Amino acid sequence: MKNSKSESYAAAGVDITAGYKAVELMKSHIARTIIKGADSEIGGFGGLFELDLTGITRPVLVSGTDGVGTKLKIAFLMDKHDTVGIDCVAMCANDIICAGAKPQIFLDYIACGKNVPERIADIVAGVAEGCVQAGAALIGGETAEMPGFYPVDEYDLAGFCVGIVDKSKVLDNSKMQEGDVVIALPSSGVHSNGFSLVRKVFDVESADLKTPMEELGGKSLGETLLTPTKIYVKPMLALFDQITVKGVSHITGGGFYENIPRSIPKGLGAKIEKKNVRVLPIFNLLQKVGNIPERDMYNTYNMGVGMSVVVAKEDAEKAIEILKAHGEDAYILGEIVKSDEGVILL
Repeated sequence: MKNSKSESYAAAGVDITAGYKAVELMKSHIARTIIKGADSEIGGFGGLFELDLTGITRPVLVSGTDGVGTKLKIAFLMDKHDTVGIDCVAMCANDIICAGAKPQIFLDYIACGKNVPERIADIVAGVAEGCVQAGAALIGGETAEMPGFYPVDEYDLAGFCVGIVDKSKVLDNSKMQEGDVVIALPSSGVHSNGFSLVRKVFDVESADLKTPMEELGGKSLGETLLTPTKIYVKPMLALFDQITVKGVSHITGGGFYENIPRSIPKGLGAKIEKKNVRVLPIFNLLQKVGNIPERDMYNTYNMGVGMSVVVAKEDAEKAIEILKAHGEDAYILGEIVKSDEGVILL
């Protein structure tokens, strides 16, 4: 790229040499994500990945795509850009694990008003960390400098993940029945949904984001809100290997009421006692400051439950043991009952 330079394009606000520098800075982060099958150099026109189909008779590709949303506004205000990439990977990888798929590859897309190579490298460092946690290879991406479209200090971040699962192991909820147990995997915080309401309630543009707060266990509001979305891939893969899992829900936008029913067949519902939910302090504070009805909270946020898993009653104890052995403080959230309501919160 030594001879690639355009003074005219630079005058229009796009510095292509900054893009080259950003790629060089991010290569060391991308190298951390290399897994078997990922051997292509970053910078080509397409990311290459050789699938290992050992033990898979009927391979099914499962894909998911998402962005970080307006949580990015908190990153801008805090001038901290090395964690939102984890959120981007999490929102995609956590979705495809709900089908039983093991993530293989991830690609990101960053659009910005001005390409600051060091900031882009920070963003990609977070993406790479997310890929490491998900066991996926970061095989490519795109950085688009778009002056006049985005403010110079802002950017958007999105990506997509592709995984693989044998067709015989795709999660099937047809055998779910009354009496099955719903297990909760705790969230790390607000994750990456509902931030338009978060920003309105806390008036983040003028709020004190950096002073420690007693209500948040000594953490600041900004630090708490930027806590990365937890990635559940490895604990869930371990669970799939040892237990028959009947359904998995990633609790994202729409909270309990929208997401839990997505893994439950018609005629059945999840009965959950609110006293069982280990609500995180940030949600109590959000509800109090915003005077938000409890129903709206459970229909918008994860409330401390990032993922729910349904197993047979006789498998529940072992499932919790497996999840705890892999770092998840899992607990019984509720049970499956005959109902057309989807979620019954008592």
